[in-house]
Amino acid sequence: MAAVVRTKDLLGNFNLALIAGEDGINREIITSDISRPGIEMTGYFQYYPKERLQLIGRTEMTYFLDLSDEQKRDRARNLCTDVTPGIVVSRGMDIPEILIEEANEAGVPILHSPRKTTRVISRLTNYLEAKFAPFTAIHGVLVDIYGVGVLIIGQSGVGKSETALELVKNGHRLVADDSVEIRQEDYDSLIGNSPPLIEHLLEIRGLGIINVMTLFGAGAVRSRKRISLVINLENWDEKKQYDRLGLDEDTMKILDVHIPKSTIPVRPGRNLAVIIEVAAMNYRLKRMGVNAAEEFSERLTTMIEDEQKNED
Repeated sequence: MAAVVRTKDLLGNFNLALIAGEDGINREIITSDISRPGIEMTGYFQYYPKERLQLIGRTEMTYFLDLSDEQKRDRARNLCTDVTPGIVVSRGMDIPEILIEEANEAGVPILHSPRKTTRVISRLTNYLEAKFAPFTAIHGVLVDIYGVGVLIIGQSGVGKSETALELVKNGHRLVADDSVEIRQEDYDSLIGNSPPLIEHLLEIRGLGIINVMTLFGAGAVRSRKRISLVINLENWDEKKQYDRLGLDEDTMKILDVHIPKSTIPVRPGRNLAVIIEVAAMNYRLKRMGVNAAEEFSERLTTMIEDEQKNED
C-alpha cells in the first residue's frame, strides 16, 4: 500500500504557514529526501532535484539577497518548477517578493517556519521517511511487555487474543489485535501499529469485541511499538521435538529485518501469558549479555571435562 503525501499534509503536522503558491497545495511529495538548493543559488541547475521538497535556510537566503534583481528572478523561476512540491523557508526569515511572485506564478507552495533549519529538516525527514517506509500487514497480536514489543502469531483459534487479554490484565499494553500494520522505518527497525478501525479493540471468541482502553484505562494501550520478538503459538505436536535449552535461536524475516522468534506449543494447563512474559524478560537479559542457556551449556561442559580428568 503506497503512501500518498501531499504538501498540504505538512501544514497540519508542523508549525508551518502558507505564504504563496496556494494553487499547488495538493502537489504530491514522492520522496523523503529534502534538498537545500545552495549550489542552485549560484545559477547551476543541471542536477537540480526538482521533485524534492526544497528548504532554504540562512545560508541560502543570505546568498540570494546579495544577487541582483535579474539574478534573483532567474533563480526563483528555476527553483519553482511544475513538479516541485514546495519550498520551506526556515528561521522565520522574511521572504523576498520576487520569490513569492514566481511561486504564485508556478503554483509552488512556500511554507514559512519559525524554527531553526536543522530542526525543520530533521522533523520533516523523519515524518516523510515514516510515511514512505516499506509496509506490510501480519495476522497476529502486538503487545508491549516490559518495554519489549512482542508480536504473537499463530494459526486462527490457537489463543492469541485470549493470551493478549491476560497479558493486559497483568499490566502490559496492547498495541494491535488481529491485524498488525508494520513499517520498516530503518534498516533494522520494525514499527507496528493497529489499523485505525480496530485500534484498542480485542476480539475474544464467545465474548465478542471489547474495548481495552475503556475497560482497563489509557495505560493498557499504546498506539505504536517497535517489534523486538516474535512468539509463534502452535498446537502441541507429540511427534515434534521442541527446544528445551534455548540454545537454538530461530528468526523470522519481516520485510528486510530478521526478528528473533520462539515457538511455544499450546496445550491445556500451560499458562501462555506467563511463558510469554518470561520470554520477554529473557530477551532483555540476552541483550544485556546474560544467556542462561549458554551458561548452563558451559557448566555442563566444564563438569564433563572435570569428570574426564578425574577418570584419567
